Amino acid sequence: MCSSKCRHLLRQLRGRHFSTAPASNHRKSNPQISIRWPEQSRPSPDTGDTARAHEATVRRLAAAGDLDGVQYALQEMRLRGVACPEGALVAAICAFARAGAPDRALKTFYRAHDLGCAAPTVRVYNHLLDALLRENLVGAVVPVYDNMKKAGVEPNVYTYNLLIKALCQNDRIDAARTMLDVMARKGCHPDEVSHTTIVSALCKLGRLDEARGLLVETTPVCTSYDAVVHALCGESRMREVFLVVDEMVQRGLQPGPVTYTSIVHTFCKARELRMACAILARMVIKGCSPNVHTFTALVKGFFDDGKVHDALGIWNWMVAEGWAPSIISYNVLIRGLCHTGDLKRALSVFSGMEKNGCFPDVRTYSVLIDGFSKAGDLDGAMSIWNDMTQAGCKPNVVVYTNMVDVLCKKLMFDQAENLIDKMSSENCPPNTMTFNTLIRSLCDRGRVGTALGVLRGMARYGCSPNVRTYNELLHGFFRVGNCEDAFQILIEMLNNGIELSLISYNTAISGLCQMGRSKEAMILLGRMMLQRIQPDAFTFNAIIHAYCKEGNVRAAAWMLGQMDAVNCPRNIVAYTSLISGLCNQHRMDDAMVYLLKMLNEGICPNEATWNVLVRGLSTLVGAIGPMHLIDHIVEDL
Repeated sequence: MCSSKCRHLLRQLRGRHFSTAPASNHRKSNPQISIRWPEQSRPSPDTGDTARAHEATVRRLAAAGDLDGVQYALQEMRLRGVACPEGALVAAICAFARAGAPDRALKTFYRAHDLGCAAPTVRVYNHLLDALLRENLVGAVVPVYDNMKKAGVEPNVYTYNLLIKALCQNDRIDAARTMLDVMARKGCHPDEVSHTTIVSALCKLGRLDEARGLLVETTPVCTSYDAVVHALCGESRMREVFLVVDEMVQRGLQPGPVTYTSIVHTFCKARELRMACAILARMVIKGCSPNVHTFTALVKGFFDDGKVHDALGIWNWMVAEGWAPSIISYNVLIRGLCHTGDLKRALSVFSGMEKNGCFPDVRTYSVLIDGFSKAGDLDGAMSIWNDMTQAGCKPNVVVYTNMVDVLCKKLMFDQAENLIDKMSSENCPPNTMTFNTLIRSLCDRGRVGTALGVLRGMARYGCSPNVRTYNELLHGFFRVGNCEDAFQILIEMLNNGIELSLISYNTAISGLCQMGRSKEAMILLGRMMLQRIQPDAFTFNAIIHAYCKEGNVRAAAWMLGQMDAVNCPRNIVAYTSLISGLCNQHRMDDAMVYLLKMLNEGICPNEATWNVLVRGLSTLVGAIGPMHLIDHIVEDL
């Protein structure tokens, strides 16, 4: 609804002279704009001045984002018989567009005649089309364009660019390219935006060869080349990236910060920091100054590679060059410091942000909460949460999930569930990861029944469990020895169309093996193979250990041999389990054979392996041969 201030003005100021003096009171939601309407009983002798005064009022309301005030102002003009100027209509449409209310922009356009507006020009149509496309309402664009053609309004290059954008947003690239020909026939030559929009759309769809072909056909512009470079970098096709950059130079273009930053970011992401620094050096030599995005990519790259000193050096260089760090830059720095455990310096950076005119956002708080939580400083995490709420920063689902994790680590499960309830009331519904965090913590504490209740309650929040949700419950049930409910979870997964993953199978196989149910474990292994899910070392280790524990060493040795058959490298755990099983049966000669075999495969025995062998030897009398063999092996090592 319109603000009470606005309604009051409409009632009280009808008989007064027009004035633009600011009011003494200020609303909290929007910057205050004093609205004084022209005198109704004594119209101004200069109708143009009156219309311009009304237009100025509409513009001020639109700039302030007072949408209801804009509508009341337009209605007041109609009631007073003042024709709505085109500028006022455009200002209203733009205000609705910025607020994400294209439906109101469309209604206002169709009321243009009722408001006394002249026939809409191409300028009005363009702003309306832009408002619709911001919300991707392509279905509404077609009738508006048809209306435009019926009204005899000739589109200009901006109109065509909007139509091209509409087609590209709906992946109709071929139709967009046809629009270029239509423009040429109409004598409206495509500009830089026309071609860049199509090139960017082709890149987005992965049609990079077509995008490169279009580059050659059109007038070279940096923005089109930057779109192709960015897309090629996204696919790590670096050789082609450099070919495109060379093509740019040959056609008279100089790569700019956007071009270089895309390449630097890709090398940093691939941990190829020497190449990233080489590109940076080339950038500087060519007279292209790195910008805040370039520096931020490098800071993140060095932090991700564990080079904290270099990351801070790049940060200091950025500041020395006069670049003001963005909120993204600060978040990268704080995240890097948190991941290295330097929470004190992270807090120092956080505290200094506001002094530099950059205010923390929800990502900043999320990184800090996560950092304190992982460092075990749960009170520090809760302190950051309190700072966030006091600062009026609305948490998102990531921050809420981090706080659920913090509360769970403090064993405050009731408070964690209450926080999930609060998420819904705050219009920030929990997602599957939120529930997985709570379910995992409950299962880790042996509260599997409560965790199952959380699973059953997810539907109330419009949230469905995923494979990880069920895996946490599987682990929890097997951990407390509840095999029956664990099988029920497996059945429920399949009934809900959730295929068992490698982790699902490993959890179930390991649980069954720990309960001495190796036959059921082998059945699951068979099903796993039929589903073409490759068992890994964890799978084999669990079964080998179970067979050895049951005394079925022969089956364990067979399983060890099968690891080669499925290209799964044998490891120290598998060998140690088998050697332990052989030692328990006093088969020391066979144990020594497997010890030598693991050594031949380059697997070095660890402390557990030696302990098993020594314990096996100590139970035997006269085990001189094996003892000499161990002495010989130790000497060789």
